[in-house]
Amino acid sequence: MQAILAGFFTGLSLILAIGAQNAFVLRQGLKRSHVFAVALTCALSDAILISVGVFASAKVSAAFPLALPLMRWGGVAFLIVYGARAALSAYRGGGHLDPADGKAQSLAAAVITCLALTWLNPHVYLDTVVLIGAISADFGPDRGDFAIGAVTASFVFFFTLAYGARLLAPVFAREVSWRVLDGLIALVMWSIAFKLASGI
Repeated sequence: MQAILAGFFTGLSLILAIGAQNAFVLRQGLKRSHVFAVALTCALSDAILISVGVFASAKVSAAFPLALPLMRWGGVAFLIVYGARAALSAYRGGGHLDPADGKAQSLAAAVITCLALTWLNPHVYLDTVVLIGAISADFGPDRGDFAIGAVTASFVFFFTLAYGARLLAPVFAREVSWRVLDGLIALVMWSIAFKLASGI
């Protein structure tokens, strides 16, 4: 259960930031357009990438002993920078989300757009394959439970974001909400970087 919870909260913290993928899911939710298909596409894509990161990392580590340390310290550097950018956004403010009113996309177009924002985004690979893969190594034989937790977090997050978008719209119409969110993201990213660096 500890590994599952660790995987859940690690996965949740890494996908919490409102990037291109999440913003698209949020917009689709606001427009109530192909909500289920978009959320499912994102969650299944994350599940595949998380599985690759968790279960392939052990084989890579056995073949290349320096691979995981390099992934770990690369992850630390990325998280520090990622956190700094979020902290800077919180300080500067000005965050907003425009639902971009326009013609509704077809189901195929919405899914293709979602796949492109997921699989062509290098941050997705850093979050799922590299970072989650590196963190899961600390759980040894329980890495499968860690993966279950991280995959569950993706499904919970994307479906909550997609279907809860209508409730979130008034909240994120205010700049202060984005500043608070960015501040929290910065703290979470730095916390994970510290744990990775110290081996906790």
